[in-house]
Amino acid sequence: MHKAKKKFGQNFLIDQNIIADIIDVIAPQAADNMVEIGPGLGALTTPLLKHLNHLHVVEIDRDIITRLENNYSTSKLTIHAGDALQFDFASLGTPLRIVGNLPYNISSPLLFHFAQYRERITDMHFMLQNEVVDRMVAEHDTPAYGRLSVMLQYRFDMEKLLDVPPDSFRPAPKVDSAIVRMIPRSEDNIFVKNEAHFSAVVAAAFGQRRKTLRNTLRAYLTESDFVALDIDPQRRAETLSVSEFIKVANHTESHHALLT
Repeated sequence: MHKAKKKFGQNFLIDQNIIADIIDVIAPQAADNMVEIGPGLGALTTPLLKHLNHLHVVEIDRDIITRLENNYSTSKLTIHAGDALQFDFASLGTPLRIVGNLPYNISSPLLFHFAQYRERITDMHFMLQNEVVDRMVAEHDTPAYGRLSVMLQYRFDMEKLLDVPPDSFRPAPKVDSAIVRMIPRSEDNIFVKNEAHFSAVVAAAFGQRRKTLRNTLRAYLTESDFVALDIDPQRRAETLSVSEFIKVANHTESHHALLT
């Protein structure tokens, strides 16, 4: 029996009812171009292959790769050995569906890595720490709303689908988990002029959550900018909607209003 490796953040899904529910919400179709991140012991891999003609997997653990090679035919499963954070998902063609039980210790960097390929992606279904999913789908003016919420919501429509308790895994994690669906928003509906600038504005705004926008965005907005944007400088970052953050970023980028 494979022993979970802490350095890879491994927790293996074992609850067959939860597995069936996950397959139902993914709804794999035979011809889908699908890749699974971190297949582990095949809890999702095997049931997915009952529906798919072929499946790609990305796996970093050499012991698991050997196990996969012994358990699955190359005609059904293509194994990409390596770190998903470094993997070029463009190499798998388009349209692409991504699924997986993501290592919780690197879940946020992985989500931002996948976001780079959103034009090629149909949808994504991930198992993540419940707290992270709550932050991803949080509405503004709620405690869970933050940088992760804004940076993903402008790119994706997201929905929390299933709660997954710790005893669904071996070893059991110390946190609750959840399944989230992410569907890339059409490029026609994304109005960010400069993504790097947008990211910098959002990071600055949430850098000191207790402070007002007048303080956190002083490097970006003058008093006259606040007036032009019709945003009260006494507000805090968590009160701004995603569309308001976009408005702030586009205003400062296009008018070169950065202060020195």
